[in-house]
Amino acid sequence: MELNNTMSAVVTGGASGLGAATARRLAEQGVKVALFDLNEEKGEALAAELGGVFCKVNVTDDDSVDAGFEKARAANGQERILVNCAGIGNAIKTASRSKEDGSIKHFPMDAFKFVVEVNLIGTFRCIAKSAAGMLTLDPMEDGQRGAMVNTASVAAEDGQIGQAAYSASKGGVVGMTLPIARDLSREGIRVNTILPGIFDTPLLAGAPQNVRDALGAMVPNPARLGIPDEYAKLALCMIETNYFNGEDVRLDGAIRMAPR
Repeated sequence: MELNNTMSAVVTGGASGLGAATARRLAEQGVKVALFDLNEEKGEALAAELGGVFCKVNVTDDDSVDAGFEKARAANGQERILVNCAGIGNAIKTASRSKEDGSIKHFPMDAFKFVVEVNLIGTFRCIAKSAAGMLTLDPMEDGQRGAMVNTASVAAEDGQIGQAAYSASKGGVVGMTLPIARDLSREGIRVNTILPGIFDTPLLAGAPQNVRDALGAMVPNPARLGIPDEYAKLALCMIETNYFNGEDVRLDGAIRMAPR
């Protein structure tokens, strides 16, 4: 799939981090970009920088997602590219005992459900609605109608203590990649997923430098945090390479996460 100024893309979680880096890479190729995010200030600023459009979208809400696609398509036309980067996390043990008074509590179900709603169901919601739009397009010369890239995490395979909800949600993204790719194969729509390791994103921006250095030192090679643009390069490779389909690829410097 050749990226050029006749194409448009939607990037969820596009206002910062992995999504912003990918949006920049796409815009450099002339692709018209729409950013889905809840952060209006950052989203509007980046959209202005890229000549794109910002859509305030909550991926857990059907109406919000529908409105986002409507706004994006009105500005840029039907997207051929979808990159799902919107996501959240938490760190809560399944059950634990208080060191202070010995009281026992378990993982709050609402907190578990919310992570799954954003990371897994929110990703699928955007995939399904984008795919329906892509089906209205004629195939390009290479037979392709579109390409999608999802974001899971190495936690899908080696989640740490306290990551039950996060790992379940990201494991679900990995698990649905191949069946969705198969669902859409005859329509010329490809689907792949990236499993990032420890990346230098806004999630870590507030951490003390010694913590950031320690996290980077855990990575075998190169011994540092991942750079969002490295994610963006892989995302574009998946989009541009037509034989890249139904794959889940770790991008992690060969790290395998310890229990804690």
